[in-house]
Amino acid sequence: MSAEGAATATSGQASNGAAEAIHIENLHKKFGDLHVLKGVSLSARDGDVVAIIGGSGSGKSTLLRCINCLENPTSGLIRVNGEEIRLKKDGHGHTVPADRRQIERIRSRLGMVFQSFNLWSHMTLLENVIEVPVHVLGVKRDEAIATAEKLLARVGLAEKRDVYPAFLSGGQQQRAAIARALAIQPRVMLFDEPTSALDPELVGEVLKVIGDLAREGRTMILVTHEMKFAREVASHVIYLYNGQVEEEGPPEQIFGAPKSERLKQFIRSIG
Repeated sequence: MSAEGAATATSGQASNGAAEAIHIENLHKKFGDLHVLKGVSLSARDGDVVAIIGGSGSGKSTLLRCINCLENPTSGLIRVNGEEIRLKKDGHGHTVPADRRQIERIRSRLGMVFQSFNLWSHMTLLENVIEVPVHVLGVKRDEAIATAEKLLARVGLAEKRDVYPAFLSGGQQQRAAIARALAIQPRVMLFDEPTSALDPELVGEVLKVIGDLAREGRTMILVTHEMKFAREVASHVIYLYNGQVEEEGPPEQIFGAPKSERLKQFIRSIG
């Protein structure tokens, strides 16, 4: 999963035979004069759990937003399930999607869970979970409801199906957001610091759900500040510093025998 490995892997199969779910090469993202991502490369195969760690402002969330087409990279390549996201320059020199229908198709393969729960406040939990499958993906309502009920049970919220988000704790809302992301049957789950907005006593219930997904073999890219959790569930860890991959490797190396002085200092600072 090194930058070199990402650059040389084929579009459909990784070197160990597992299909490549996400492939990124030399990704740059600028906001005006602010250069946030400076040539990031990574890949994730089916079943991988890639944890992205780093300090505030290192580019972690921007990287996830580029993968999910919420931000357009300034340059570089992103492939999802072997399909390259096509970009073009508009009349002002800004990078924009070349095909909006492709962006919709790509997003249907990616389930994203944000720092804030982003549930629709005027809908019950059940309605939140079935909204995209029914109204965007064209799933029959009865089928979507049956799936939603199973997913809400899976995250421990079966009895809350008819409750509105305002009447739930933060941990319950985030678990509902995970169920909503799973409802589209995504190829990859993207988590952007899913516990950062939670009170400390609620963090564990959300991490348990994510950990269960990892143990089931779900492909995930996880931006997190929960280092103990990253060490336990990740198959690969990437440390971003100032918009670049400073160091990457298996969790036992990153947390147990880091090579970079910056990474050593980062681990000490959060330890």
